[in-house]
Amino acid sequence: MKTLAIVAAVLTAGSGLWFVARSPSDAESNGDGSSEPTTAVVARRDIGAAVLATGVVRPQVGAEVQVGSRISGVLERLYVTVGDRVRRGQLLAQLDSTEHAARYAEALAAVETARAEHAFAAQEFARAEAMQERDVIPEAEYERAARLRDVTQSQVKQAQANLQSSQIQMGYTRIIAPIGGVVANVSTQVGETVAASLAAPTFVTIIDLDRLEVWAYVDETDIGRIEVGQHAVFTLDTYPEDEFDGVVTAIRPKAEIQNGVVNYVTVIEIADGHGRILRPEMTTTVNIMLERRADVLAVPGGAVRRDREGTYVFLLRDGVSVKQPIRTGYRGRAYAEVVEGLNEGDTIVVRPPAR
Repeated sequence: MKTLAIVAAVLTAGSGLWFVARSPSDAESNGDGSSEPTTAVVARRDIGAAVLATGVVRPQVGAEVQVGSRISGVLERLYVTVGDRVRRGQLLAQLDSTEHAARYAEALAAVETARAEHAFAAQEFARAEAMQERDVIPEAEYERAARLRDVTQSQVKQAQANLQSSQIQMGYTRIIAPIGGVVANVSTQVGETVAASLAAPTFVTIIDLDRLEVWAYVDETDIGRIEVGQHAVFTLDTYPEDEFDGVVTAIRPKAEIQNGVVNYVTVIEIADGHGRILRPEMTTTVNIMLERRADVLAVPGGAVRRDREGTYVFLLRDGVSVKQPIRTGYRGRAYAEVVEGLNEGDTIVVRPPAR
């Protein structure tokens, strides 16, 4: 029993010594290992308010094209795959053109036949015209030769039109890229038979990644402050360290209701992509800039505090934080305008040290 009492006394003394040694350090820490307050210098700057919204990257009108076929046939060759970058006019796919080539050859032969018939009719008319001037043949025979010449000339034109139509149909067997961009989807494989009876079957989908825009979903309480031409900045989850610039180009009149919340789509043109590759459906955080104030005395918004006596900040004087009443004006996204109570160059405490 005496031995146990001695051990307990020693442990209690050791615990007390540890507490005394650790307590001052804990009291000085403000949560990040430092007892120093975070300060800022009062300075003049441009400040502005903003409407915060979430959005997505979408292709512009005409920047996403589903390339299909205007005729039916069997896909003979596919020259691209998903992810390939293509240019406008590039050959994407080739349909079996055997049947259309035969029709083209038939139409070409019909043109040659019609031209020969017309050449013969023109000679007959020339002969009849010479004989009619000498009153050798009757008027009816002359008119018959003239009519045959005109009919064969029309047949030549009809045969040439059929040849052109056949050539166009054969050209449809070559699937050409209507825009430049990146292949986003391939819907048809080699060997498949496509039918273009009701709708053009889709072969590939091309997206022009240089023509993208942002759809920002603005809450109905803020949409009244949004106007075309306002500057906007947005960030992407993919590139969190970059801030992209844009301009509001349109506000869609029809609302979109998501989970009972009414939002309006605000279209933002991307002004500068910073050389980054943006892709459709990327999530964005958008700040649409509203009114701006230039060259005003401002402090960080987190430094401004309020109590029953009014608005104040902690002013740093000779290393001591002093409560300083102020009067604020315009409040921006990150800074607040100081109308009275501070001078340029004053040092204020944004985050005081922990007690």
